[in-house]
Amino acid sequence: MKHLTLAAALLAGTAFLAPSWAATVTYSATLKGASEVPPTTSQGTGTFQGSLDTASKTLTYTLTYSGLTGPATAAHIHGPAAVGANAGVMVPIKPPLASPVKGTATLTDAQIKSMDAGMTYANIHTKAHPAGEIRGQVSKGG
Repeated sequence: MKHLTLAAALLAGTAFLAPSWAATVTYSATLKGASEVPPTTSQGTGTFQGSLDTASKTLTYTLTYSGLTGPATAAHIHGPAAVGANAGVMVPIKPPLASPVKGTATLTDAQIKSMDAGMTYANIHTKAHPAGEIRGQVSKGG
């Protein structure tokens, strides 16, 4: 019985030595003018693809778009906000803003919770649409 107890204790102790692997969570969105609040008649379209390293809380993203009324003047991830609602900037997307836009951002726990709950959106602004030309609600998976 002593050997069994000692073996169990050693086995339990090794659990703390096992490496801790971070999970990766993906996010996506399809951007269009009809999703803006208020909607635009823009023929522009776009996609947002993101990947979150849960250990470092680093979001790596790619934002692609085409057909806008002019050059992108700003782009952001906003939240928390449901479909049809507006919110403040949660993550500014840094220039250069020519498609495809690639970048990283370190998120807070609250920002991750909003993204996981589908309460964020990505949008792109132009001179003709300073409040946002195309928008897409970010969803987990993708």
